[in-house]
Amino acid sequence: MLSAHRPTPARRILIPAETYAPEVNGAAKFAERLAAGLAARGNDVHVACPSATGKPSVSVEDGVTVHRLTAHRWPLHPTWMICMPWETKPELSRLLDSLQPDVVHTQAHFVIGRYAFSESIRRSIPVVATNHFMPDNVRPYLKAPKAVLDGGTAIAWWDLRRKFQSADFITVPTQLAADLLTQNGFSSPIRAVSCGIDLERFAHLRETESPAPRSGPPRVLFVGRLSSEKHASDIVEAVAKTDPALGLEADIVGGGDQETPLKELAAELGIADRVHVLGKISDRELMDAYQRCTFFCMPSTAELQSIATLEALASRKPVVLADAVALPHLVRDGVNGYLFPPRDVDALADRFARLCTASDAAYEAMSSASLDVVAKHDIEYTLDTFESIYDEVITEALGSSAA
Repeated sequence: MLSAHRPTPARRILIPAETYAPEVNGAAKFAERLAAGLAARGNDVHVACPSATGKPSVSVEDGVTVHRLTAHRWPLHPTWMICMPWETKPELSRLLDSLQPDVVHTQAHFVIGRYAFSESIRRSIPVVATNHFMPDNVRPYLKAPKAVLDGGTAIAWWDLRRKFQSADFITVPTQLAADLLTQNGFSSPIRAVSCGIDLERFAHLRETESPAPRSGPPRVLFVGRLSSEKHASDIVEAVAKTDPALGLEADIVGGGDQETPLKELAAELGIADRVHVLGKISDRELMDAYQRCTFFCMPSTAELQSIATLEALASRKPVVLADAVALPHLVRDGVNGYLFPPRDVDALADRFARLCTASDAAYEAMSSASLDVVAKHDIEYTLDTFESIYDEVITEALGSSAA
């Protein structure tokens, strides 16, 4: 067994991630921003993730060395790339031996993450583990009787506990996510650390007067993976239920297997001209979408946080969020937006109508309140917190080695 690694002024950090750019989802964006932020602070940051092409490669992106491991497309999902154990274990083992990182910060416990746990522990490298996973994220893609799915869900929680509780430090994006793990049998301490966003990136949106869309047709924006558990179809149905005189339109941003069904649903409901399924768009186009919208909606029932919602808040927008899992902590109901009962399309249409008909003063008050909510989610605080956690586990590992 190798000895524990001594920290250097520039920590060498390996971030194993099951999903990473160019994949677009919350976990991938968090890993990307975490890695780039740590690198900008002078750390030697490496990411191990599935290859988008399937073939292994190494590149430097935003100051981060990205090691893309051999991967294969998963037939049950349109974009996910997965790694096979017999290929991943030797590739990750060689990477750990070559890098000898001071700390490993794994983002999952599937294949890359699973071997990040076991191979790091075998080498006495301290492990920080951040959980972004819920069984509900995968359940919609599995076709089986409910009893089988319920049994599989129980096994998934058991496996998550078994791997994550071998880490030196566990984090999740929100306290509600921490409570969820505790309710499902976790006994190890868990710390809530926001995924965070770069608030400076949105400064030009939050420091201006209320944007132009208030003087034109109202627009609701959704940003996220277009998969079943996100329930973007509820937005389309709710738009159809609002008074046509409001002229409410929807911009839906993201890629996934629901892209075509959403277009078909809008056509079926007779609102194809008011629902714009934009697919994946550039960062500049995304910023424009945040600026253009009147309010943001996240109807998902499987969010451990929601980076897209944080970005909408930073863009000075009211939000309409499903009252599920970790979303409620991002909205003060009636203050910076509204909660609605998950999957209740009538209630969602009601919240849409309230925002469309709000007075300018009420709308501006909600917009300003969104900035208050997002203020504590600055990425700089997140980076400070994780650097402190890294130093703590590295110091503990050195103490254990010396003993």
